[in-house]
Amino acid sequence: MPSSESNLADHSGGLLQSHKGYDPRVIFFYFVVAALLLILAGGLAYQQLFKTDTYNERERVQSQRRVLVPGPRGNIYARDGVTVLVGNRPRFSVVLYLDELKSEFLREARVIRRNYRASGLTDLPFPQMARVSVVQHYLDEVNKILDRTEKVDAKSLARHFGDQLLLPYTLIDDLTGQEYARLIESLPVRSPLQVYTSSTRSYPFGSAAAHALGYVRINDNVTADDFPGEDLATFKMAGSVGKDGLEKTFDDQLQGEAGGTIFRVDPSGYKINPPLEKRLPVQGKNLVSSLDIDLQLAAEQSIGDQIGAAVALDVSTGEVLTMVSKPDYDLAEFSPRVSAATYAGIQAKGGEFNRALSGLYPPGSTYKILTSIAGLRSGTIAPDEAIIDCQGVLQRFNRRLVCYNGIGIHHDVLLRQAIAESCDIYFYEVGWRTTPEVVAAEARRFHFDRRTGIELPGETRRMFVPDNAWKERTKGEKWFPGDTANMAIGQGFVLATPLQMACFTASVARGEVHTQPTLVHDPNRPTQHTESIGLTPAQRLALFEGMEACTLPPRGTARNMTTVELQKIPGVRIAGKTGTAQVNTKAGTLNIAWFICFAPVEKPEIAIAVALEGDTPGEEYGGGRNAAPVASAILKKYFEKKNRPATPIFQPFKPN
Repeated sequence: MPSSESNLADHSGGLLQSHKGYDPRVIFFYFVVAALLLILAGGLAYQQLFKTDTYNERERVQSQRRVLVPGPRGNIYARDGVTVLVGNRPRFSVVLYLDELKSEFLREARVIRRNYRASGLTDLPFPQMARVSVVQHYLDEVNKILDRTEKVDAKSLARHFGDQLLLPYTLIDDLTGQEYARLIESLPVRSPLQVYTSSTRSYPFGSAAAHALGYVRINDNVTADDFPGEDLATFKMAGSVGKDGLEKTFDDQLQGEAGGTIFRVDPSGYKINPPLEKRLPVQGKNLVSSLDIDLQLAAEQSIGDQIGAAVALDVSTGEVLTMVSKPDYDLAEFSPRVSAATYAGIQAKGGEFNRALSGLYPPGSTYKILTSIAGLRSGTIAPDEAIIDCQGVLQRFNRRLVCYNGIGIHHDVLLRQAIAESCDIYFYEVGWRTTPEVVAAEARRFHFDRRTGIELPGETRRMFVPDNAWKERTKGEKWFPGDTANMAIGQGFVLATPLQMACFTASVARGEVHTQPTLVHDPNRPTQHTESIGLTPAQRLALFEGMEACTLPPRGTARNMTTVELQKIPGVRIAGKTGTAQVNTKAGTLNIAWFICFAPVEKPEIAIAVALEGDTPGEEYGGGRNAAPVASAILKKYFEKKNRPATPIFQPFKPN
C-alpha cells in the first residue's frame, strides 16, 4: 500500500502537469482583443493622418460666413453719351449691427431673467426679450435725434437675428437729406448704430421714355460666381434686377459685380474681426441708348394727356430717337419698390401698357402708301392715270361706299392728289385692281406679318397680314370685295403698331422694304440696306410728291404743318400721310388719329409715326388735326438741334 507521501506527490504532480497546458479559448480571446486594439489604433491613425483635411474643411464651413453686397447698376445714357436717363442715387438708412451687441444682449437677458424670477416667472423667452429691449434702446437714440416715435418690430427682429445676423438690421429706411445730415453729426463713429448707404435707381426725367427704359425690382438672390466661399453659409444684401424695358433686356450688362466678405464666427454666430477675405463691389457697365431726350420731351409734351404713341427713327440706321406711350408712369415710383396701391393705379389707367410696341390699331389711310406701292409695282396703276371718277359715293358689289376724307368730290383723281387729299374711292379701286393677294404680299414684303425684333420685352405676337386664306382659316368665311376695299384704306382686319408704321415709313424714305429698329446707339453704325422697294424713279417721285402735297395747301390733309405758325418748320420739306381709323369697343366706336412722315424730302433723315386714341366714343379724331402736331413738335426740335440752313420749300425732288 503506497504511503501518504507518495499519494501526495502523485496528486501534486498531477496538478502541476494540468497547469502547464494552454487553454485555446483564452488564446482566441487574446487575439480578438489584440485585433480590436489594432483596429482602434488604425482608425485613430486614419482619422488623424488621412482625414485631417476633411475635418478642417468641416470646421471651416461651420466657423466661417460669407456676406455678399451687390454692385451698383450701370447708367443708361441718351444718344449723346452724356445725358443720364437712368442713374443711381444714394439711399440712406439707419441700421444696427446686431453682431456687435452680443455682450449687451447677454447682460440685458440676465437683468430681465432676474427681475422676472422675483415674480415667479421662469419660462419666458428672455433672450428674445433682451434683444428687443436693447434694439429699442438704440432706436430711441435715433428717435430723439430725428424727433420720431418709431418702435421695434419684434417679429422682424427675430427673423433677422435668426437668418441674417451678419447683415445690418434696418431701423429706419430712406432718410431725407436733412435727417441724414443730422444723424451723421450726432451718431458716434464707432457706434453699432450707423447710417447705411445703398444704391437705388434714379430717373432725372421722371416718366420720360418710361416704357423704353423700364424699371427694376428688388433682387434677393445676389450672386458672385468668382468670389470664394460658395460652400459657406451666405448672407446677401438685397440688389435689383431689370423687369422691363432696356433694364430687363440688358440686365446682364447693367448688373454690377457683387462684392463680398468672409468672416470667422463664434459658436453663437457672431462675427470675429478682422475679415478673412474682402472684395469691393463694382458698378455695372453703362449703356448708351439711341434716345434723344430733347425729342422725347418735345413729343411727350405735345401728346400731353392724350392716349396714344409716337415713334421717331433715324432713317439710315433704324435707331429709335423717340418712343412715347401715353398714359405712362413715373419710373421713380418703382425705385426701389412700388407699393400695391400705386401699381394698381398705374394698371387702372393702362399706364404700364406700351402702345408704341404692342398697341395694335387699324392704320387707316396711312396704309394707302403701301396700297399705292403694291399698285405701282404690279402695274395696275400709273402715276398719271386717272383710274376712277370720284363722286364722293360709289355703288359697287351691292354696297354703298363713301369717300370719308371730308372734302367731297375729287372727280378724275391722280395718284399724287389721291395721296395728298386721301381719296378713299381711288384706293378702293386700286385695291380691287391690284387684288387682296398682291396687297397682302406687299405687306409681307414690308414685314407687317412679324415683330420688329427691337430690344424690348413684350412686343405683341399678334402680327399678321389678312387675306383670303387667313379669313377662311380663322373665321370660316370667304373674302368679299368689301374686305378688299377696307384693306386698301387700312381698315377692317388690318392692324399695325406705331413702331411697325415708323419702320415702314423709314423704309419708304430709304427706298427699301425693311428697317430694323434698335434702341442702342452706335456712332459708327452703318446705313441699313435691304431689298429695294422696286419702284421706278418716276413712280417714287409721284409717291413722294403726293406725300409732300399732303402737308401743303390748299387741300393737303396735313396742311396745318405748313400753314399754322406754331407747326411750321421753315426750310424743311416734309412728306407725310394722315389717317383716321375706327375701332369698335364695348363703349362705342373710337377714332384713331394717325400721321406718318419723313423729312427732309430730298434726303430723308428722320421718320415718324404717331397714333392717338380718341378718348370719347363717337368723337371726331383726325390725323391732320390731332396726330400731325405731335410729329411737327418732334421735327421742329430735331431740325432746331441740327441748325440746318434754310432751303426753298418748293425745291423739286430728284429721286436717286
